[in-house]
Amino acid sequence: MANAWMPGAGRVHCTTTGGLYRGGAPRAVWLTAEADPTTHSARTIAGRYSDKEPTAHLVWNPVTGETVQLLPATVPAIGRLGCDPDPAREGRICLVIEVIGQASDPFTDRPLTGVDPILSWLDSWEVARTWPAGPPPPPDRPPYQRTATARLWALGGHFGHSQVPGSRAAGPGAISPDRLLGSHLPGLLGKTEEHNAPATAHAFVPSDNTTGPHPAMAHT
Repeated sequence: MANAWMPGAGRVHCTTTGGLYRGGAPRAVWLTAEADPTTHSARTIAGRYSDKEPTAHLVWNPVTGETVQLLPATVPAIGRLGCDPDPAREGRICLVIEVIGQASDPFTDRPLTGVDPILSWLDSWEVARTWPAGPPPPPDRPPYQRTATARLWALGGHFGHSQVPGSRAAGPGAISPDRLLGSHLPGLLGKTEEHNAPATAHAFVPSDNTTGPHPAMAHT
């Protein structure tokens, strides 16, 4: 059974009540705190949201590996994705991971310390290791060219904040889903319907029938 609290993560008390999920494919949304991971701890960033909205489920520092959790997986991160209607309620689960980093400096270009336990926890909630909208675009792309279509969003899996339908966010920037999810791209899986969507959908299949990263992509 999936654990509402990620094993090994620290906790920061949060007063957000959250509401209920509406159902649909499980998904995870990655966003950036627009802060320097060499000078900000996960607990410090999480403390900004402990008594007010918006918030996230996890705050992760990919340099130190520190991960703290504010909300259980069963509670939506209402208001965090900044859209109306709120996409944070969509899916059987919609887990929001705030990475301490900046959209202008993709965090996947650096060590991803502590990513494996996060991915294992998302796996336990049946968030597919797919990135239907393709790699997130750089922050200078106009908002209408950054967001995913409703059709792609409905597939579930992993998305950047900038790819949430209706979002005007710039983060997480042009990160590499391949490196983040820890496996190799198997190829092209079909074209999207809308002119402003990426040309391919990316699927990630962990090697050797495990839920961990591909050996060649392991992070320390």
